[in-house]
Amino acid sequence: QVQLVESGGGLVQPGGSLRLSCAASRSIFSMYIMGWYRQAPGKQRELVARIASGGSTNYADSVKGRFTISRDNARNTVYLQMNSLKPEDTAVYYCNANRLGTITNYWGQGTQVTVSS
Repeated sequence: QVQLVESGGGLVQPGGSLRLSCAASRSIFSMYIMGWYRQAPGKQRELVARIASGGSTNYADSVKGRFTISRDNARNTVYLQMNSLKPEDTAVYYCNANRLGTITNYWGQGTQVTVSS
């Protein structure tokens, strides 16, 4: 089992920045793809960004150039730096760990991000 705990959400004005953190309960990055997803009211959950065990990353088109996913192996923590935030970025953001080559997935509890003036 893997526990994921997100933090860092909140209310921010358009154009502002937030950094989300996802702490894993143990060292898993070598065996898992780590990702951030989000779900806005009335919409399906969507992928925001992922980082593979080798460090390669990919992003949703809507956040390219504004969001950056990274990780700190020593702290078992994945980050999502969000810059130039827009109202349409408002959602609950979830951390995900997907074990390589399997359907095994773990989710965090989610953290609310609200972009509003």
